[in-house]
Amino acid sequence: MTDRDWKSTLLLPKTSFPMKADLPKREPARLKRWVASGLYERLRKARAGSPVFILHDGPPYANGKIHLGTAMNKTLKDFVVRSRTLAGFDAPYLPGWDCHGLPIELNMLKELGPRKARISDVELRLACRAFAEKWIADQRADFLRLGILGSWDRPYETMDFAYQAEIARAFGVFVSKGLVTFGFKPVLWCVTCGTALAEAEVEYADKTDPSIYVAFPIEIDSAKRVWPAADFVGRASKVYAVIWTTTPWTLPANRAIALGPGIEYLLLRRESNPGELFLVAEALVPAVTAALGWTDAAVVPHSKRNGAAIGRAGLSYSRPFDLDGTSFGFLVGEHVSTTDGTGLVHTAPGHGREDYDVVRRSGHSVDDPALCPVDEAGFYDVHAPEALRGKRVVSARKPEEDASRAVLAALAAGDPSGTRLLARSDVSHPYPHCWRCKKPVVFRATHQWFIELGVLKETALSEIRNRVTWIPAFGENRIGAMVENRLEWTISRQRRWGSPLTFLKCRTCEKAGKTSHYPRVSADVSPEESRSRRDFFERVCEVFRERGADAWYDDAFPPSFFLSSSSSCPLCGGKSFEKLTDILDVWFDSGVSHAAVLRSGAYADRTPDPAAAKAPVVYLEGHDQHRGWFQSSLLTAIALYGRAPYDVVITHGFVVDGAGRKMSKSLGNVVAPQDVIARHGADVLRLWAASLDYTSDDPLDEQILARTAEAYRKIRNTAKFLLGNLFDFDPKKDAVADDALEPLERWVLDAAARVAAEAREAYARYEFHSVARHLLDFVTTDLSAFWCDVRKDAFYVLASADPVRRSAQTAAWKIVETLATAFSPICPFTAEEIWEAIPGHASDPSSLFLRSWSDVRLPGLSENERADWKTLLDLRARFVARLEPLRRDGHVGSAAQAEVVLTAAPAFDVWLEGIGLTSSRFAEVFGVPAVIRESPPPDRPAEVDLAVSPATGTKCPRCWQVRRDVGEDGICARCRAAVDTLPPSA
Repeated sequence: MTDRDWKSTLLLPKTSFPMKADLPKREPARLKRWVASGLYERLRKARAGSPVFILHDGPPYANGKIHLGTAMNKTLKDFVVRSRTLAGFDAPYLPGWDCHGLPIELNMLKELGPRKARISDVELRLACRAFAEKWIADQRADFLRLGILGSWDRPYETMDFAYQAEIARAFGVFVSKGLVTFGFKPVLWCVTCGTALAEAEVEYADKTDPSIYVAFPIEIDSAKRVWPAADFVGRASKVYAVIWTTTPWTLPANRAIALGPGIEYLLLRRESNPGELFLVAEALVPAVTAALGWTDAAVVPHSKRNGAAIGRAGLSYSRPFDLDGTSFGFLVGEHVSTTDGTGLVHTAPGHGREDYDVVRRSGHSVDDPALCPVDEAGFYDVHAPEALRGKRVVSARKPEEDASRAVLAALAAGDPSGTRLLARSDVSHPYPHCWRCKKPVVFRATHQWFIELGVLKETALSEIRNRVTWIPAFGENRIGAMVENRLEWTISRQRRWGSPLTFLKCRTCEKAGKTSHYPRVSADVSPEESRSRRDFFERVCEVFRERGADAWYDDAFPPSFFLSSSSSCPLCGGKSFEKLTDILDVWFDSGVSHAAVLRSGAYADRTPDPAAAKAPVVYLEGHDQHRGWFQSSLLTAIALYGRAPYDVVITHGFVVDGAGRKMSKSLGNVVAPQDVIARHGADVLRLWAASLDYTSDDPLDEQILARTAEAYRKIRNTAKFLLGNLFDFDPKKDAVADDALEPLERWVLDAAARVAAEAREAYARYEFHSVARHLLDFVTTDLSAFWCDVRKDAFYVLASADPVRRSAQTAAWKIVETLATAFSPICPFTAEEIWEAIPGHASDPSSLFLRSWSDVRLPGLSENERADWKTLLDLRARFVARLEPLRRDGHVGSAAQAEVVLTAAPAFDVWLEGIGLTSSRFAEVFGVPAVIRESPPPDRPAEVDLAVSPATGTKCPRCWQVRRDVGEDGICARCRAAVDTLPPSA
């Protein structure tokens, strides 16, 4: 026979599992079958009655294509759900969407163009609903393409009628508990979006502004009352209070100057102008004089006064840009410090929360539109000096519209009040920006609705610190600090697409210049009023459940429709009302998802009530949600039922490029998930997500994708090798019992069992990168580099039914099943493709996903046996190190052409026998034809050493081993025995 004839006698691998993954083409067909066969429903049915585990989906916004961050978030959630299902839990996944809010409304108004002026609220809301539905369909297709299993045909949406009813019901609970208030307060306001913002909707970014020192004229007679003994009487003609600010545009709204009660203040006089005195904090004199360049300034003798004393003395001053002459004088505030500035704080109660509080505590009225001379678009209004009207306080489109520039110009020209600009420079400082439009925001006093958080915070902080598990752990401190420092929640928005703020306004009171609402915002009401309020919200919920929140804007449902005959204004007794048109903050909408989705019963056929099921609830989102959904969910849950809505909160970082930079179109480093899937397939993108320590920011670029694709190929090629050697293996009749396995198979199956256990534990800890690393290490090191390499000889060369070959096939069968099972949460498309190619599974490949870890049964070794194998593998590593120079120099092609001379005492043979290795089995560990034994020298009797050299003998053309038993027919005795088992035609 020729060499080619001998090759035909080998049992070379055969499998339908292709080497080329071609995932972009193959995955869609597999996905289509999952949907058509109702795989998700099969899973739910298979796990019915099992312990329940709930991952509650934080709703992505239904506006635009998904990006890498969204794709990673949904993929991580799928890892959680699939791995919990694999662990034996009933783990439903109900995806959701956040549908209300400003971006959708702005998009629709842009699309409507001139028609927006004629469109009714209901028509606009219907257009916004259609817009959201379009993007839900688009995003759902992308999420499905990622292989995310869930109730995609019936997700939850915050614009569902049932959901909108639950929002209204939850709001009614807040009202009944007295947590909702109404008032004229400075709130964060986006002049670009034209609406109030909650603290959670603001992020800080650097902004360059003028840093100015300004002198406010103090009334000279009041100054003499405060400093009767100071050395300025008869000498000083002017006295000034020096303030510092980085928001010059707020100066027209100034109403007071705040002093620190425990701070000492001094008067300064300059030698170059002794007739003027300047009031500053003693501790800041060096910093102020340096900033102003005053080298000739000296302290006025006997001028030191405490801030509290100055506040009590009734010191008065002239406001800058004074229109009505009204100022509240010098007030005392605990917020004043000597950290920076001058120790005197310019106070504009219409533009700062601390300013507002200090004025209100001092007994002055703060319900005055003149306190805020800035309109909703950010322009000075009629309450500002005429020369400043029409100037924009932030985001001016033209320099001549810039309010700060106009204020500085007016000061430089000489303000009629006598206010003087002392110094100016530019400073870059953190400034609040709108989370959505990324433009600077302002504090602006308006009439808004608020949720007071004082009574909720103690319970919320207790839940954060004592009951909820945070992954990573720093999440506890992050959200804890945010909640602890938060005073209130601004919940009203001046928009139309959202959940209406369901209050009625009394028309009679409004005509009288008063504000009164129904129901009354107080927890302290009579039983009759409490019942009336409850009936009102129940009626609202009933209508919303049937007709949706659009009914609030529909004339077919006038205010009287929601009222009982006895309902009346709590202030004047009137019965004429109109509906408020403000909407609730969208964070309230999504924040009550725990109540609307998990507890209301509206979605009970898709996800159970965690309280009834006694199930843990996990939230998993980006770390920015500590100030967003995690926080709004926590606060609403505390108010509704006194505990956090979640048991575990997992956060992940943002996706950045390979250099760690934020992805942006301007940098050209944006990677779209749709493009990755089109080129590499969803499983490669999923493997990338699994390989990350997601608790940090997550890099991705072409090089990282290439490395991920290479790791995927290693897994796939190893699976192909295992599957290819099972072509003549029927597990039912060919599988070898555990106690009859060869030692090498017992070792590799023990390694597989340990990897499976590690994967199971890592999945339970949500450490997906640990799962990916352990499995990849097992595939590349234990299998590809050792066991598969060694066992190729047995698979290809031995007779089909040879006990050693059947042992190896049994191991290959168990390993490939274990790999498919362990990888199924991470790479489900490929895992099922592997499962389909395993003997016996072709008829129902999706049965893989019905498995649990209890179905993975692998034999193991004792600790002593593992120690023995470690010693053996260390010896093999020495062999590989000594073989490599022979291969490099061309003396041998592989271990099959080498021989090992092992020097060891007879005890070593006894040890090998204990492991179960005969001399030929021992040679298999090295992959060599034979191991030649020699005794150690007398002076080193315990020495174990080996030497590697080219083997002596003839190369067998069938197995390629250089052997001494190659016969006259040209092949070795081992190959002759295998060939003799073949039928005559072979």
